[in-house]
Amino acid sequence: WQAPVFQLQVTADMTSVLAVREALVERLRDGETKPTVNDVLTKLVARALVRHPAVNAQFLGDRIVRFPSANVGIAVAAPSGLIVPVVRDADRRTIGEIAAARADLVGRAREGKLRLEDLEDGTFTISNLGMFGIDSFTAVLNPPQAAILAVGQVAEQPVVEDGQLVVRPVAHLTLTCDHRAIDGADGAEFLQTLKELLRLPGLAL
Repeated sequence: WQAPVFQLQVTADMTSVLAVREALVERLRDGETKPTVNDVLTKLVARALVRHPAVNAQFLGDRIVRFPSANVGIAVAAPSGLIVPVVRDADRRTIGEIAAARADLVGRAREGKLRLEDLEDGTFTISNLGMFGIDSFTAVLNPPQAAILAVGQVAEQPVVEDGQLVVRPVAHLTLTCDHRAIDGADGAEFLQTLKELLRLPGLAL
């Protein structure tokens, strides 16, 4: 609450993300975890973070530490309150591996069985309230991380493409940044990259 923060918002076309998730579900093997839209998002966020290390950072009072890989925290509502287990090296994992890690962490979070190491070393956090029908919101920073992404529901909305009105599934994304560690331009460039990766996930390869 003491951090000087600012927010940046974009609306992202989720058409391709939904298609990727559907294709992955169709190819599931026995015993594999069904990926969610949030798992695909986690992968793409992680890839955007390694391209923008200014956002993949922690503010430690007297210094800013930037990281070459993305340990993405996933905000989870547990019986004891909100906690943020961490999917480590999300930029290097497949979506299937992220889904399996997320399912394990969320399951143990709700059972009160997380270990300390499950909550350590996060470099960025995603808070998704789309499953509750929330369109957009502002998430509170998770110190010492310098940024957090709030994700609203994916909903069909009219958009203009090449002068034509069409309907697309879109999501509203709000990035909250600690201004002591991140400048507005850095946050904006990260969101531009993320928005493009959501539109064309193949660019993350």
